[in-house]
Amino acid sequence: MSLSSKQSKMSRLKQIQIIDTAIQSVASITESQCSLSETDLIVLNEALERLQFLKRKKGKTNEQIRNEIVQVVSLLVKFFKD
Repeated sequence: MSLSSKQSKMSRLKQIQIIDTAIQSVASITESQCSLSETDLIVLNEALERLQFLKRKKGKTNEQIRNEIVQVVSLLVKFFKD
């Protein structure tokens, strides 16, 4: 196995770990906050769905992953801003 192949696998493993942590964090917010508005729940659930999709989907390019992460961050900013 070449060095670049090892690096890309480690990079993907790190990405999955980060996505897992984000999924757990967003899920924790939705489960522990009973006073969330319907809009807040919709925003958080969309962020959660996008993160779960990222974790499931293999073969995405780094550009696609970055774009999806930008969408998730945008949703979370919307949640925390409102």
